[in-house]
Parts: sequence; structure tokens; C-alpha cells
Amino acid sequence: MNVISTRRVCSGYSKPFTMAAVAAVSLTLTACSPADQPAETTQQSSSSDTPLTNQSASASTVPDSSSNSDANDLTTGSTNDSANGAIRIAAAANLSDVLPQIIEQYKADKHQPNQNIEVTYGSSGKLYAQAIAGAPYDVFLSANQEFAAKMAHEIHSQSSAHQPFTYARGQLALYSTTQPVKPLNEMTLTQVLKSQPNAKITIANPDLAPYGASAKAYLQKEGLFDTLTQQKRLIQAENIGQAFQYAHTGNVDYGFVALSQVTAIKATPTQFYTLPAESYPAILQDALVISSAPAAEDFAQYLRSPAAQQLFAQAGYMAVD
Repeated sequence: MNVISTRRVCSGYSKPFTMAAVAAVSLTLTACSPADQPAETTQQSSSSDTPLTNQSASASTVPDSSSNSDANDLTTGSTNDSANGAIRIAAAANLSDVLPQIIEQYKADKHQPNQNIEVTYGSSGKLYAQAIAGAPYDVFLSANQEFAAKMAHEIHSQSSAHQPFTYARGQLALYSTTQPVKPLNEMTLTQVLKSQPNAKITIANPDLAPYGASAKAYLQKEGLFDTLTQQKRLIQAENIGQAFQYAHTGNVDYGFVALSQVTAIKATPTQFYTLPAESYPAILQDALVISSAPAAEDFAQYLRSPAAQQLFAQAGYMAVD
């Protein structure tokens, strides 16, 4: 059976960290609310209502840092499954629609339809924190360059295979299911957000989610961030997937989301506005091979192939050199 095993991450793995591993994490990992707890479901290639739907065929556990293995030795922390061709990927939440397509294409191109590839989606900051605490990932797909660079520093590898590289450039969009968005441009967007005193706007957590950081920078440039925060109109989501959910379900009036998310659900032109690329910090998304598994290196290289780059472009990402 051809299975992609994926897990949604709110604040951590589906099984708890050991106390020693938690102590190694420099970021605070807060628990999910009951409504956020993932549920096991059948694999879907994309989902409009639950972009971070949890699917799991075989759950991984975080290694106990009190065991003989070094939980922080990320270059040798993969399990026997990785050595046998399985790949465990930590992926930024914005990839939850396009990455399954890329994985299926990779399997087809490599003639390995039964290869086990397990993906955990979440905010880049929390996935980074999990990895340095010992989570057995082989590949880290960040939504920015910063977390991949920090991870590369952690693994202390001089190998070219363990150096970050840019695999995609994300785009930011304003999305609404309750307000018409099509007539907006950059000037009128600022006017609309100022003139609707009761409108709620969501962004992903800017400290952990790169798309949230770019949205915050855009609002600061427009002189809106402090005002919206003081008026308690800015709703902070845990990651870009949750921000999309808030906007998609109408729990907020507007959401700063990834263009790839509205592309995946085939949103109508009246529902979203693509922000000019020069109006916010570039969202350059970097990948890093964490383990020494040959399959992990092969998959990472595939992300730069014409086939994968075409899928990224179709999903709403900008071309990378």
C-alpha cells in the first residue's frame, strides 16, 4: 500500500518529550487546546477545511535523551527505518498541500511506490525546537532561512549535504470568506483595515512562523501593527495553517495567509488579494538534511528538480534560482 504518513503538530509530538529533552529546548512549547488535538484520519492530498489534518500510518517517538544515544547528535539520530529508505520530514505548515504532491511525484520518478515517507507539519520554530530536543527527523523544510541556518549550526556538520539551500519562495495573501477582497490594492487595503474598527485580522505567530513574521513586518510598514494590537483586533494563530483556518471558517474577517493555501482550495478571485512581493520581507524557504540517511539526501536534492519546482510554481510559490 502506498502511504504517506503525516502528523499535525500543535506544540509537540503526539507522544510527550522526556523532561531532559524538554530542558534542551530554548523555546516554550505550550500545550494544544482540546479543540486543537489532532485526530487520526485518512490521507488527503489537500483539504480546504483542515489544512493541517493529521494522518498517521506509523507514529514516531521522540528518543529519550537519558538513553545511551545522544539526543542532540542530529547527524546520527535517525532510526533503522531511515537506513532502510524511510524518510521522516519536519515540514512548515504552509507545505501541507503541495508537499504530498511532490512526494507522490518523487516516488513515481524513483520507481519506489511503497517507500515510507512520514511528514510532520507545524510552525518552523516548533519543529526546530523538537529537532534539537531529539526528534528523529531526517529532513527539515523550514518556511524561512533563519531556522534552517540555526539547525545547521546545531548539527556541526562540514558536509555539503548538511548545508541549507532554498527550495521555494513563498507569497503572502490576504484572505477572507466574509468580506470582498478583489477590489483591494496596497493603498486601499490599509484604508480598509483602518476604517473597519470591528474587523478582526489574524496572522501566524511571528516569533515561530515566518509567514507571520512577514505579515507583521507588512503591518508595521503600513503603521497598523501597534494600532491593531492595542485595539485587540489582531488575532495571533499558532502557525500559518491555523491562521488559514480562522479566516476560512469566518472566525475572523481577514487573514494573512500563504498564497499556496488559497491556491490549494481554488479560492475565488474575490476572496483573496496577493500582496506585492516587494511589500514584505522575502519568504525564502530553506531545507536542510539532518540525518545521514542516503534517502533523505536524495529527496532533498529532488526538491530542486524541474519536476518539483513546477509543482511549487503551480501551488503559488515564486521561482528560486
